Amino acid sequence: MQQILVYSDSLSWGIVPTTRRRLSFDQRWPGVMENVLSPSGKDIRVIEDCLNGRRTVWDDPYKPGRNGLAGLAQRMEIHAPLSLVVLMLGTNDFQSMHAHNAWHSAQGVAALVQAIRGAPIEPGMPVPPVLVVAPPPIRTPMGPIAPKFEGGEVRCVGLAAAFAEVCKALECHFFDAASVVSSSSVDGVHLDAAQHRVLGEALAKVVAPMLQSPVG
Repeated sequence: MQQILVYSDSLSWGIVPTTRRRLSFDQRWPGVMENVLSPSGKDIRVIEDCLNGRRTVWDDPYKPGRNGLAGLAQRMEIHAPLSLVVLMLGTNDFQSMHAHNAWHSAQGVAALVQAIRGAPIEPGMPVPPVLVVAPPPIRTPMGPIAPKFEGGEVRCVGLAAAFAEVCKALECHFFDAASVVSSSSVDGVHLDAAQHRVLGEALAKVVAPMLQSPVG
């Protein structure tokens, strides 16, 4: 069996925009990706480690445990052996309590990739390749989360390009989610159910060849 770890936030956890409800596994993009890959003859298990509000490398001043770097190396140990890590973070770096721009978030992603590669996994187990997925840009935040993401649509400009540059330097895989989906028309931040399906199907096509001949 090949295991894929999805390390992400509420965009992958599957929160239903403007609610506290969660989409089912088969509706969330990691589940869609697993379901597409499995019938193709691959024995695939997608492990979801997706926490609402998770940043790349920063703390949330109001909720503990949202720093994506904290404990990442241990998660690599817990879930090893892994065939791939899909890293999709960045959106919460632009919450209104932060002054970060795209460059800052990209440096956070670089630190996460390095932590994944440097994790103390058991001897002989493979260091998994990493696929960095840039989340779609924040639109005008709406609904209950609007104050939390106020101004995020400005600060996140250039995120995909900044992520791509970091991935090139680190020689890891990159995919721009905005090439196939946009953030929710309901709250401007998350993904609607239809977008989860599109993203899951698109990522299945990207991931399939990586499981045959992983790189970086």
